[in-house]
Amino acid sequence: MENPNDQVGGEHYKRLAIEPITYIMENELPFAEGCVIKYISRHKYKNGAEDIEKAIQFCQFILKHDYGYE
Repeated sequence: MENPNDQVGGEHYKRLAIEPITYIMENELPFAEGCVIKYISRHKYKNGAEDIEKAIQFCQFILKHDYGYE
């Protein structure tokens, strides 16, 4: 089996001091929170504004499902 820390495709996470998957797993973050970290971390190197929009969408999901916002 390959090293699970080896990124498949692209270089967008390898530029960071800590890869998002390491931070997410070490802190046992739930799925939606992990997605926010992932998209915020890569926006400058991959999909720009689209990744920011995705992070916002996941933040809105957290607000709705964890805090009852509509």
